[in-house]
Amino acid sequence: MRKQFSVIVIVLVLFSMILTACAPAATQAPAATQAPAATQASAKVWKVAALFPGVITDADYNTLGYLGLTDVKVSLGVEIAYSESVAVPDIDRAMREYIDQGFNIIWTHGSQFLTQTVTLAKAMPDVVFIAEADAPVQNPPANFWLIDRNFQTGYYVIGAIAAKATKTGKIGYISGQTLPFSYAEIHAMQQAFKDLNATVDFKYVWAGDFNDPSKGRQLADAMLADGVDVIVCSLNLGIFGVFEAAKAKDPDGGHILITAKYIDKTNFAPKNYITSLLYDFKGPMKDIVGQIMKGTKGGYYPLGFATGVAIQTPLKNVSADLNTQIQSIIDDVKSGKTQVVKDTTVIK
Repeated sequence: MRKQFSVIVIVLVLFSMILTACAPAATQAPAATQAPAATQASAKVWKVAALFPGVITDADYNTLGYLGLTDVKVSLGVEIAYSESVAVPDIDRAMREYIDQGFNIIWTHGSQFLTQTVTLAKAMPDVVFIAEADAPVQNPPANFWLIDRNFQTGYYVIGAIAAKATKTGKIGYISGQTLPFSYAEIHAMQQAFKDLNATVDFKYVWAGDFNDPSKGRQLADAMLADGVDVIVCSLNLGIFGVFEAAKAKDPDGGHILITAKYIDKTNFAPKNYITSLLYDFKGPMKDIVGQIMKGTKGGYYPLGFATGVAIQTPLKNVSADLNTQIQSIIDDVKSGKTQVVKDTTVIK
């Protein structure tokens, strides 16, 4: 019970920090979205409802969605609403309830909702739907926007960081479930290893749950006992268990290094933390909703280093030289010089 309470307190504190750090700045909105709704091509009143698979206080993926939603309200002046902890079997009912209340833009924040979102979009052409996935949708309806998360782009760089930071030559990857995006992350890391001519012993495992710190700790302990010295995490709350394993094994730092995902998690293991693959839904959502308000009811929105994704720099607990090398790799991916392959082939 004490461990569970500690995790809850940590998450709530981090959530407060994120909300403070990400509060909308008093800057002018881009020209594409600065006009109020009443002056858009259509005089239609737009109302956006978001459905989240977890709680908005998770200081992770759902928090980022909530920040994206509230920024749309501030920057575009639309009415918003949201539901937390929506289960996949309940998503159709939840979307329909918002539509019955007059909401005409529905955003489902999580690829697990994709199929039901596309199906309902086809049945309700007067409502605009926004969903997330890790590959384009074939023959999407005209009233459907897809946000392609493209995790492989960032994980190519994460793979390069791990390959250059490891001293034992053993790298671990821990994710929650065997999903297409997880396969793409692993394949992108393997591409980076190959491009760098790095010989590494690469171990990857799935916890079966993105949010179980005890399972994350158990898997990390096993990897560390086997000589892994860099662990790449694709977890939500489960990463707190990985941090605890790293701190227990290497309390003074310098030997065990961890990478995170979605937000800056430096404070949880400052001596063992390298970086995070940062995601931000504020810019993409403001852009998409702004386009919807101007009459573009559907489209494809790929995330990347120019649209909502970043590697947290400077890297921590590594040399200045490694920081310089990684920045060069990031620049090559940004410029297109390095083409990261999206490979979702199942890994057995």
